[in-house]
Amino acid sequence: MEFSNVLFAFSITLFAGLSTGIGSALSLLTNKTSTKFLSIALGFSAGVMVYVSFVEILAKAKETLISVLGVKNGTWAAVGSFFFGILFIAIIDKLIPSSENPHEVHTVEEMDGKSEEHKSNLMRMGLFTALAIGIHNFPEGIAVFTAALSNPKLGIPIAFAIAIHNIPEGIAVAVPIFYATGSRKKAFRLSFLSGLAEPIGGLIGYLLLAKFFNDAMLGFIFASVAGIMVYISIDELLPAAREYGEHHLSIYGMIAGMAVMALSLLLFI
Repeated sequence: MEFSNVLFAFSITLFAGLSTGIGSALSLLTNKTSTKFLSIALGFSAGVMVYVSFVEILAKAKETLISVLGVKNGTWAAVGSFFFGILFIAIIDKLIPSSENPHEVHTVEEMDGKSEEHKSNLMRMGLFTALAIGIHNFPEGIAVFTAALSNPKLGIPIAFAIAIHNIPEGIAVAVPIFYATGSRKKAFRLSFLSGLAEPIGGLIGYLLLAKFFNDAMLGFIFASVAGIMVYISIDELLPAAREYGEHHLSIYGMIAGMAVMALSLLLFI
């Protein structure tokens, strides 16, 4: 594997992970949460992830597995890996309390507390959320990294989808830490650094799995990642989008996300 390919894969994985800093900045530059913005952004993120999962990632996984295993076995393997990804992320979500779940977005207003006990709880929430993001981002990092190594044209839209998805996660870390410490710099720094799990996951995954990389392995990984992204979109992002705004705003955001993702894929044909 050429060093330039590895460097490119690491670079776009780093970009995807550190986009948590964008969400952090958005939440810390305002004294009031724009629930309409949150609703549209979460819907947009869901649209990006659902579209790229079904149209590109799962289709690519199926094509790859069929080339290795044949039509029948390859198709079964792709479908099985897709639902394995759903089961995997569902178990992770089940093990993480909802208050620390990185997809449970909190507003600035509800975090505004004065007591020391409340501040301690907020700090705990922010730190546990950062830890939860690390757990979620590890397989995402492997997905972006391996996709970019095998097919840069596929890796770029996947990185873009993950980056969009990480923006609300940055908000989820930064808001409680800011109100616990009163420091915007500390909240931004911890939120920004929490995204490092993405490139670290990609790099560690590559080092551990490099000698096993083949078309079958990549097909399994891609199909599983498609399942993970679809689950996160349906179980977390869309319900949260509807909670923070009008129903139609989340749907408009979702459609816009699909359209942007479709356009970006067309540009890479």
